[in-house]
Amino acid sequence: MALPTYASPLEKIWHYAYLAICAAIFFFLIAPIVVVIPLSFNAEPYFTFTEKMLSFDPEGYSMRWYNSLLTFGMTNPDAPKDLSWWADAWQNAKWIKAAKSSIIIGFFSTILATVLGTLAALGLSRPEMPFRRVIMAVLISPMIVPIIITATGMFFFYSNPCAPLSWIGLNPSCGKLAGTYLGVILAHATLGIPFVIITVTATLIGFDQSLARAAASLGANPRTTFFRIIMPLILPGVISGALFAFVTSFDEVVAVLFIAGPDQQTIPRQMWNGIREQISPAILAVATLLVIFSIALLATVEMLRRRSERLRGITPH
Repeated sequence: MALPTYASPLEKIWHYAYLAICAAIFFFLIAPIVVVIPLSFNAEPYFTFTEKMLSFDPEGYSMRWYNSLLTFGMTNPDAPKDLSWWADAWQNAKWIKAAKSSIIIGFFSTILATVLGTLAALGLSRPEMPFRRVIMAVLISPMIVPIIITATGMFFFYSNPCAPLSWIGLNPSCGKLAGTYLGVILAHATLGIPFVIITVTATLIGFDQSLARAAASLGANPRTTFFRIIMPLILPGVISGALFAFVTSFDEVVAVLFIAGPDQQTIPRQMWNGIREQISPAILAVATLLVIFSIALLATVEMLRRRSERLRGITPH
């Protein structure tokens, strides 16, 4: 924003100093992320800029690490790239298998977190709800409590989910949730619910309750009122919460290390294993793709925020 013509010299100095401070903070936050992108095109198996890269020599850059995302773990990576080669990559490439696991777990955990979080936000938004502050504190505790504590508790609970019932004299037969896709999905849904609750609750703050009362006075039942009146208005908040829940699931590694079995190899866990077992710049290629993916999701969230403001009659800014 341009300074007004009547600004004093001191105000001009502070304005430009403020811009410089903001630029320095932005650079401090973005530099560790941006530096990963050119390193992912390194032709050498190093995590540093080589002399050829610094001199912008084309031989210093390569797509070999992106190609390794498709070939690492394949039975015959040197075969001609026909349908059998792609089938081999789809079934055996470790990074592709990790991506499939992350998408499956993220998809179902997002649906579960979105449904439960939206229902909880609707209940907490009602003024007659008793103990709203206490319930809200309990529901958002997974994003406050250190993840290592939450993951440890999940591990012991999912290893024997019927243990609490044995305390009251019941001894049902229950299977272990640890080491299963269901266990990981439930764990990720637990971590994603707080984000859905916060975003949907924020959307409901500007919701006009008289619209629901008007629909009821015209003969609409609660189900029709929700799907025809409430849901369209809070949909941007619901989708934003779902995106945050999906990103939380897609990025989570601590809970996966505690709960998942050998078959639930997600992308963050594969990156963790790659750092421990063999340090390969392929991790940088994955990080670059995740950065692009995150930017796309954040852009989507911003578009939804602006749409929500327009629906509520607020001028987007």
